[in-house]
Amino acid sequence: MKPPLGVGVVGCGLIGRRRALAAAANPASRCVVVCDTVADRAWDVAAAAGAREVADWRAVIERPDVDAVVVSTPNGYLAEITVAALGAGKHVLVEKPMGWNAEEAERMRGAAVSAGRVLKVGFNHRYHPAIVEARRRSDAGEVGRLINARCRYGHGGRPGLEREWRANRALAGGGALTDQGVHLADLLHAFLGVPEAAFAWLQTAVWPIGDLEDNGFGMFRYESGAVASLHASMTQWKNLFSLELFGTAGALVMNGLGGNYGVETLTVHHRRAEGGAPETETLRFEGEDASWREEWSDFTGAVLDGRPMRGTADDGIVAMRMIDALYRSARTGAPAAV
Repeated sequence: MKPPLGVGVVGCGLIGRRRALAAAANPASRCVVVCDTVADRAWDVAAAAGAREVADWRAVIERPDVDAVVVSTPNGYLAEITVAALGAGKHVLVEKPMGWNAEEAERMRGAAVSAGRVLKVGFNHRYHPAIVEARRRSDAGEVGRLINARCRYGHGGRPGLEREWRANRALAGGGALTDQGVHLADLLHAFLGVPEAAFAWLQTAVWPIGDLEDNGFGMFRYESGAVASLHASMTQWKNLFSLELFGTAGALVMNGLGGNYGVETLTVHHRRAEGGAPETETLRFEGEDASWREEWSDFTGAVLDGRPMRGTADDGIVAMRMIDALYRSARTGAPAAV
């Protein structure tokens, strides 16, 4: 038996709390210490995870009993803390997006390579059961060659949004595209590969968040001829997640993420050669959201046993290249190379 990984969590918001509890519940790890600039928040997560709390993230990465660090801070701090943790010899799970832009993502990957440590990007959507099953069926060729995709992800924002860190460009880096759109970019990459070009329009329609977008609309074109569209929104008044993949022999349609996004489902359409309505089957995945637990197991397996994992540093870089290309296109009004 290998000793459990000692884990430190930097950033104790909603996501940091989920990571700390996943680490505490997994037999391959234990949550040793957590850190947040808000003392009450750190204390609450520490109590829930059976850990100590500290006020300075440097105290987390300096501890000899910490083997791996979760970095779940506002986006503007992700690169600095990740690079420092890797330099201190720690493995790192950094939340999406992988920094402010692809340049920061490349810097993080370089630090991981130099340190010889595992660097994972927190793309928990890859571990949702509908998406896992859709990937299995797509890889098996069940709906033929993928020819296009359509994805939408959004929530309704909230009063006071303009006072949160997500409305501060220095801390967030971008608006809806950076926040939820990066999940869509990662999933399109997982199913369709790396696109060659991007085109986008941005909109700030409701929320007073300065020059950040509350809606981002994007298109990607692939060398194969496939085309994908995405819409990331802070004005989707009823929470929505939808990913539709269309192939030459059918379609894979994923809706919901559980909770206030609705029951997670996968609908598979099999095209009839003679035309007409397709043969259809729908799978429902009810119960708690296990994606955080599954992703944590993937990370510990990579650290302790060298197993391949999803959401690698390379995956994070591709997603940031895709988002960066959308922003370049929105600024210039022309397609941008990915």
